[in-house]
Amino acid sequence: MAYIQVLPEFGLVADPIVGLVTTAGISYTPVLEQVAELEKITDDLVGMLSAEGNFLASFPNREGVLKIAGGVTAFWYGMAIGLLVAGVVVLGLL
Repeated sequence: MAYIQVLPEFGLVADPIVGLVTTAGISYTPVLEQVAELEKITDDLVGMLSAEGNFLASFPNREGVLKIAGGVTAFWYGMAIGLLVAGVVVLGLL
């Protein structure tokens, strides 16, 4: 049985009888494992945007820490900008 080479650099061949493009003896299991790992990481990044759940690399029982961290960060940024504006106003009145 003859195969038609579609992409030899990737090891893809076409079976003309069945009509499928398949691999020519190369296993893509390591690539699929890496894709699964990347899917876990992207799901973790999307979960960070909602501030719910837990990080993949965090300790257990740390749910909701993103809301607290976001609040503290917003507080300190607000303080810094507020003090800067107050300083400009005070210097403008002198």
